[in-house]
Amino acid sequence: MNQPSPAIVAQEGVRRLPRWGLLLFCAVYVLFGFLWRDPWRRADISSFGIMLELAQNPSHWLAPTLLGQAADTNALLHYWLGAAAIQLLPLEPFVAVRVLFVLMLWLTLAATWYGIYYLARGPSARPVSFAFGGEAHPTDYARTLADGGLLALTACLGLAQPSHEVAAPLTQLCCASFMLYAFAALPYRTVLPALFGTLGTLGLALAGAPSMALLFSLAATLIYAGSRSEWNRLVEADGYETDPVLLQAHARRRWLWVAALALLTLLVALLASQLDLWRWHLQPLPSRWVEWRDLIKLHIWFTWPVWPLALWTIWRWRTHWRRGRAAFSITLPLVAGLICSIAGWIGDSPKDSLLLGLPAYAALAAFALPTFKRSAQAFIDWFSLIVFTAAATAMWLIWIAMQAGWQLRVVERVLAAVPGYVPVFNWSLFLSALVATLGWLYLVRWRTKRLRPALWKSMILPAGGVTLCWVLMMTIWLPAINHARSYTVVAEGISQTMHSADPAAPCLEIIGLDEAQTSALRYHTPFEIRRAGTSLQCRWLATDESQVMLLPHLHDMQPWREAAVIYRPGRSEAIHLYHRLP
Repeated sequence: MNQPSPAIVAQEGVRRLPRWGLLLFCAVYVLFGFLWRDPWRRADISSFGIMLELAQNPSHWLAPTLLGQAADTNALLHYWLGAAAIQLLPLEPFVAVRVLFVLMLWLTLAATWYGIYYLARGPSARPVSFAFGGEAHPTDYARTLADGGLLALTACLGLAQPSHEVAAPLTQLCCASFMLYAFAALPYRTVLPALFGTLGTLGLALAGAPSMALLFSLAATLIYAGSRSEWNRLVEADGYETDPVLLQAHARRRWLWVAALALLTLLVALLASQLDLWRWHLQPLPSRWVEWRDLIKLHIWFTWPVWPLALWTIWRWRTHWRRGRAAFSITLPLVAGLICSIAGWIGDSPKDSLLLGLPAYAALAAFALPTFKRSAQAFIDWFSLIVFTAAATAMWLIWIAMQAGWQLRVVERVLAAVPGYVPVFNWSLFLSALVATLGWLYLVRWRTKRLRPALWKSMILPAGGVTLCWVLMMTIWLPAINHARSYTVVAEGISQTMHSADPAAPCLEIIGLDEAQTSALRYHTPFEIRRAGTSLQCRWLATDESQVMLLPHLHDMQPWREAAVIYRPGRSEAIHLYHRLP
């Protein structure tokens, strides 16, 4: 006997995760990482600097610049959105941009939830019907899988940092989640999926990933063209049996969507060509074991813990997938994930490619939850409990040792990695970390009790553990991270040197500084920053360490003396500051 689905789930197993709990969890995950922190290097501060200049000079919206120099990227959408936020929101510029990206991350989580929900509503993805009733209701089952998939997405280790930076990767992720929702919901809805599909596809192309937008749209077109049996079963599942009139109407609707997706694919290709958005940077496959090892390690940790769950889904649904029974619900996220994985192997930015695949991986992971055995669920729970409790305990103990001034080797190593950092205590950060830790302890106590079964329960501890560690990093460890990752120390050093020697200095010229350094000086210092031309007009000059030897060949440096060399923590880079002698 061939089962219609490997998911054998009773109604008791699809208990609803409390909405207040899920919304509170998402709010904590989204907000921590945008609050309190400074702009980080590189993409974070670089993008913000270009947004700020675009807001001040909107005439360059097709070719954003920074102090007259074109931005080295084909991603336009996040610059446009950031500049619009700076102009429209009555807030400090970086706060306004962060408000926008908070909304984008929230939309990403919401679109992923709805995408998984509609995938799970597919007729071939529904659980097995019992002989005497009691099986899970399709709507409750889809909602439960969406809850589990959303928890799996937030548990991904690679999602935390890129999703909290005001840069192109979050914009691309938001557009990719829009596309997942649209392609999953088109058999059930019309207006919203069509709107979000168009916005997501065009937005992904304008956000710097036109190739991925083209491949996603083309894959959806082919899947829709070959999903005739899935659409017929959709009519049967809705209670209309095999009414030939309805079948013919659904067939016309399916081909209408196929034509619309094909047209959208063509539109993306034309748009990318007209705006010169194509950037082909294909890399040859690694030729050494070290390169292969690094790529394998990146794929393992970046997509953890969804990649083993996705593999389990492929294995458990293999028979139904081969026979075309789960062609739509499983094939759609599987193809999207494979596109991102292949792009990660042959592209020049594997992290960005894998980031776009996380919603699809989370959707595949959600379909693994109904097929888990109790032993697998117990392993996930205990592994998450041990790993994240140990990590949080280590973070607390090292922080306490730093605050108390204990002379421990691990404390010395931490302070050596951020030279010049002096531990500080902040009550708001401390209390936030304490509340998050108490919440984790309550979650562990709740999970280890004897509770009624629910499909999403095995994802609670992985998602909660990742969120706990992220909150601890963004609270008690945030001052140290800001010291190491922002340009605040460099900007303060330049400002103090200039004020002490020349309090009336109006401007600072720069030579050889990259976008991140230039944006940081414009944001953190009160001076007018100018890019040096053929003649130097200001009394102060800043240049990168790599450009020091070229200065005598560019300008007459006789009346100039070196006033200071300001190093970033860790001495990974340095800015040389020169003062013109009177």
